This record gives sequence, C-alpha cells and structure tokens, in this order.
Amino acid sequence: MAEHFSLIGTTREEQYTSLLPQIQVLVGDEKNLIAVLSNTVAALKQQFGFFWVGFYLVEAEHLVLGPFQGTVACMRIAKGKGVCGTAWEKANSQLVPDVDAFPGHIACSNASKSEVVLPILKGKEVVAVLDVDSDKLADFNSTDLLYLEKLCNWLSTYF
Repeated sequence: MAEHFSLIGTTREEQYTSLLPQIQVLVGDEKNLIAVLSNTVAALKQQFGFFWVGFYLVEAEHLVLGPFQGTVACMRIAKGKGVCGTAWEKANSQLVPDVDAFPGHIACSNASKSEVVLPILKGKEVVAVLDVDSDKLADFNSTDLLYLEKLCNWLSTYF
C-alpha cells in the first residue's frame, strides 16, 4: 500500500505542523518498533529532504544504528562520543550549526555540515536518539528542536 502525505505550508513550522499528525496516522496501531521508526525517518526525509535522518538505539555501552534514510552511517557510537553520544550522555538535545566546530565530532560523512540530535527518553533513561544531518551549515533552529522533540516524546511510547 503506497502512502501519500498531504503537506501544506512553506515554512518548517507549517510543514512540521502538517507532517507530525500524518506520521501518527501512518503508524496507527503498529506495535513493531522498527516499522514505526522506519516510516518515521522516511516521512522526515521525504518532507524535508534532509541529507541524513535516522535513529541510533541504546544497546549496552553503545548507540547502534537503527532505521535511517541517507548515505551509509557509523554503526556504533560510544556514550559521550560525537554529537549523538553527547546527546545520549547528557540526555538533552544537541543543535550543532557547524559540525566541524563540535569537539570530537564523528564524521560519518564529510558532506554533513550541521546536525540536530534528540534523545528519546523512557522515564529518565535515554533509549535512543534521533539524528538529523544537513549538507548546509546552520540548517536547523529552535523550530526544528521544538517539533522534533515533540516527535521524540511521542515515539518514546513505542519503547
């Protein structure tokens, strides 16, 4: 069954406001985490054309690559390493306008220029992170943080 989004708006805020409820409808009552995360990243990539969007799932001492859309990626990231590992360690979102200026940035792709990473919390424990990369500098802002955090809060119920 092919899915189609009816997206309205030209600003990111309008696009998020339109897209997030449609992701919830698309997912419906699906219980499989991988299916939910897979369609979520596909919808984000389709709508915004992000360079890379995906999830890393906490597994023991590493974040392990989960569903994603984009170029090949790092498969394991240690806690506190790079932007994703920092979001995991600090349990808070990381908005990075220039990844080359981020101490310890892990360059899975040299084409990535800016990044936003958001933890997904189950209670107080980080269970995953949503990683979104752009091939443009300073491509993310407080609007992205606001709506992607709402998305991550909703997704936390699937863990």
